[in-house]
Amino acid sequence: MMRRAAFFASLLLFTQSAFAVTSISITADNVSDGRVELQHANIVLDLTKAPQISFNSALKRKADTAWVQAHLSCEVPSRLLSDTWRCPQGLITAERINIPFSVNLTPQPKGVEADLNLKEASFSDASGLHAAEKLSGRWQVGVVKDGEDLRWHQSLDWTKGEMFWQPFYLTGSGHQFSASGKLNSDAVMIEDAQLDIKNVGKLHFKGEMQLKDYQLTSLDADLTDLDLASAYPLIFKPLLEKTAFNHAEIGGQADLKVSVKNNELKSFHLVLNDTNIDDNNHKFAFYHIQADIPWSYDEPKNVRFSYQNGHLLNIPLGKTDIQAEVNRYALTAPTILLPILDGALKLSDISAARIGANWHGHLAAEVLPISMPQLSSALKWPQMQGQVSAQIPQVTYSGGILTVNGEMLFNVFDGKATVTNLTLHQPLSSQPVLQADMNLRNLDLGQLTRTFSFGAIEGKLDGDVANLEMQNWKTVKLDAKVQSSPGKYPKKISQRAVQNISALGGAGAAAAIQRSFLSFFEQFNYEKIGLSCQLRNDICQMGGVESTQGGYVIVKGSGIPAITVMGYNHTVGWSELLSRIKRITDSNTKAIVK
Repeated sequence: MMRRAAFFASLLLFTQSAFAVTSISITADNVSDGRVELQHANIVLDLTKAPQISFNSALKRKADTAWVQAHLSCEVPSRLLSDTWRCPQGLITAERINIPFSVNLTPQPKGVEADLNLKEASFSDASGLHAAEKLSGRWQVGVVKDGEDLRWHQSLDWTKGEMFWQPFYLTGSGHQFSASGKLNSDAVMIEDAQLDIKNVGKLHFKGEMQLKDYQLTSLDADLTDLDLASAYPLIFKPLLEKTAFNHAEIGGQADLKVSVKNNELKSFHLVLNDTNIDDNNHKFAFYHIQADIPWSYDEPKNVRFSYQNGHLLNIPLGKTDIQAEVNRYALTAPTILLPILDGALKLSDISAARIGANWHGHLAAEVLPISMPQLSSALKWPQMQGQVSAQIPQVTYSGGILTVNGEMLFNVFDGKATVTNLTLHQPLSSQPVLQADMNLRNLDLGQLTRTFSFGAIEGKLDGDVANLEMQNWKTVKLDAKVQSSPGKYPKKISQRAVQNISALGGAGAAAAIQRSFLSFFEQFNYEKIGLSCQLRNDICQMGGVESTQGGYVIVKGSGIPAITVMGYNHTVGWSELLSRIKRITDSNTKAIVK
């Protein structure tokens, strides 16, 4: 509302016979139309030379609290309603805003054409979530009255600068956006629009949006020939920041069609051609992906996804072809076979559904025999013999947590390793958390110590690992204990194995060998072997098969010749313990005694 307005007509130039008006000024303290407010508005018409009109005001939207200063200066044409109004000097400024521009306005019989040029504009907000620097471009827009509607068209050509609009960042030149349609008091209709992001792809779309609540009545979009290598860092990576794909390189070509009705997704169709996904942290890779992924709210669709090869945590993956059916928000597949080295992971009875905002699903799994020599080579472990296989009755996924129900059984070192209570929290995030329990039974110590170059030990080994927790695949918590298996069997330990065990926490035994007749023996008898670690806060609380006043027993001797290995450090840094084990297993020379 205009509260106070003053009209000033100044007689600034006198002649002997008459006077002339050289300028006209109109000012207003406050102006409001319900959506926009103006303060200290001033319009000046300068008649001294070619007529010019200038406008200065503080303005803001009704809902905003911050004001901006606006200035616009235009040349007044001789024919006001048909000639172009040229406005070479426009400026919008505020604390974090500086937008210089020029604009030409051409009246039309029932509308107006505008041609606006930005000149190295810059802006930012207090949160830092939106900003632009040296932004230049041309925006052409036209509006014509058509009955009760306004017909409009526009084209935008980005010529220079950079812009950040959380989470997206766009820079360079050559990006274009054109559109046309109708506007009335209820809705805006886009009859034809094209967004062309240079070197990325073209998006064609049409639709209608209600103005009262900004709901999409309809939208049909077609994204063709999308270059994924260029689109990934620009469009997808910002949206995948907290997922496992945040540090990936993606290349290939994609097409996407999307249909929305009454603000709800009705269908889409995604096609991937010769696409590669490669994690920069070497956690996974999939090469030569072909995918045909349709979806419809109204009818079931068949999905196909394949890749030529790849790897997961350095384990090679073979050629895979996945077929499934999607029915609205549910996915089913009878069987999926994922070749791994010379074996495979077989998934069956697969079912998943999206309920609310979360996915839920279940499947059964079987690890078909995989060669341990090939697996250990792929994982850069010491060479192991045998095979690994497993039967997993049921795997469930709900609320971001993957749970393995039942036991995973592995046959290794002529014994068995069983994994139970396995859960994986947020498996596709950048910080997955794994929890599990593990049991080792009757592992052949001879095979085990030869494999890891630890020094020869004859016997059998049991182990229990409870409360195992790994964050981003690094161990942060466990209650672990390994000890001799019950029963009668040969129990021998070599001098080198004693030295290596001493390096882990029992230096006294190695010193005893070096200064006594025991140095003449290559191996010793023992009654039992054991070591435990309770890991919390990167500190390992150590123990053995028995406790003593000064420490704990790691190897308890028996018979002749016999030797007992003691541990004296009850607390050891986890990183230091791993470092000691690595030094021992990496070297074929005498271990460092600490």
